[in-house]
Amino acid sequence: MHDPRIELDDTDKRLLALLQRNAHLTAQELGEALNLSPSQAGRRRQRLEAEGLITGYSARLDPGRLGLEVQAFVQVQMTRHGAETSAAFSRLLGLQPEVVSAWTLTGEADYLLRVYCENLAGLNRLIHQVLLAHPAVARVQSQIVMDQFKPDAPLPT
Repeated sequence: MHDPRIELDDTDKRLLALLQRNAHLTAQELGEALNLSPSQAGRRRQRLEAEGLITGYSARLDPGRLGLEVQAFVQVQMTRHGAETSAAFSRLLGLQPEVVSAWTLTGEADYLLRVYCENLAGLNRLIHQVLLAHPAVARVQSQIVMDQFKPDAPLPT
């Protein structure tokens, strides 16, 4: 079996840690932090992008400033399983901007969704009019986030 991992040296790991904290760093800034020339730092970043280790860059937004006051985790249990049911449910989730991430799970729940809604009414609409309206959904359980005391962290390198 092919191992999908990429061999990283300490400099690669430090470069990835720096980029996870601030993807805006220039090759000059990376080079200074890593004791490399800007061109060496830039080539390392390009290699890690080309190898698929760096999959993209994005901005982290403040949900409260966007009016998204309710964050919740929603567990979904299905009545039946299969490729067609999974594909239909995945398509439904893809159409819901409130669902920012979704996972399939082992155990009692089949899916775990992370959602952001403007308010409790928005969460209620998502659960009752969207999720529970799907013919294969048996049960939905939500946990509303009271406070996120550790922000989403970079991956360990």
